[in-house]
Amino acid sequence: MKKTADFLLDMLYPKKCPLCHQILKEKDRLICPECSGKVRPISGPRCMKCGRPVKMEEEYCEDCRKGAHHFTEGRSIFWYGEVWRQSLVRFKYYGCREYGDFYAKAMSVFGNKYLVRWNPDLIVPVPLHPRKKRMRGFNQAAYLAERLSVLTGIPWNGHLVKKIRSTRSQKKLNAIQRRQNLKNAYQVTEKIPGFSVLVVDDVYTTGSTADAMAMCLLEAGAEKVYFLTICAGRA
Repeated sequence: MKKTADFLLDMLYPKKCPLCHQILKEKDRLICPECSGKVRPISGPRCMKCGRPVKMEEEYCEDCRKGAHHFTEGRSIFWYGEVWRQSLVRFKYYGCREYGDFYAKAMSVFGNKYLVRWNPDLIVPVPLHPRKKRMRGFNQAAYLAERLSVLTGIPWNGHLVKKIRSTRSQKKLNAIQRRQNLKNAYQVTEKIPGFSVLVVDDVYTTGSTADAMAMCLLEAGAEKVYFLTICAGRA
C-alpha cells in the first residue's frame, strides 16, 4: 500500500533538481548528475568570524573589522549567486520543499569540520512571525534544522525562540536599518544555561539576523552561539 502511495506521489509531484529544476530521473538522488558536478562550496581563505571569503593576508572581512558581532562564529556553504537565489526562491515560495533535503545534506557534508569543532548541543532555526508562517505555509529554517538534526544526530528545537514582532523585509535595508528592524524581535521561551547553540538559516548577509538571535540566546544563558547557512550574500 505504501509503495503504491509513494509511486502515485512521485508521478503527481516528481522531485526536481534544486539548481536546474529538471525532474530527477533517479528517485534517490537529491540533485541531477549535471548540476552535481557544478556544485562548488566557498573555498580559500575565509573570515575567522563570519566565514566570508577574504584575501590571503586578511584574518577578518571588512564587515567584521567594522564592529563586533554577538555570535561566536559562523559559516555559509555556498556563495549567493543567481542560480542559488532562484533555487531558494522556489524552495521558500513555490512549494519546492524537497530542495531542503539537498541543502541540509550539503550543510552536513561541507560544514562537517565546523560542526565537529563547534560541537553544538542544540540546533535552533531562525523563527518566522506567525503571520508570515501562515502566509508561506512553513518555516524554511525549521525544515533545514530538522533535516540537519537527522543527518548529524544533534537535537533541534523549533520552539525555543519565537519571533514576537512582525518586521519589514530585510532585502532592501542597509546594515544599520537591518539591525534596527530586528531589535527586540525575538524571544527565548526557556533558559539554556551553558548551552552551545547552532542557529540555522538560509542566507547570511550582514549578520543582523544571526546577531539578533545570538543576543537573545546569550541572555537566556547560552555560552556560545554559532550559525550555519546555505549561502552567504554580499553585505
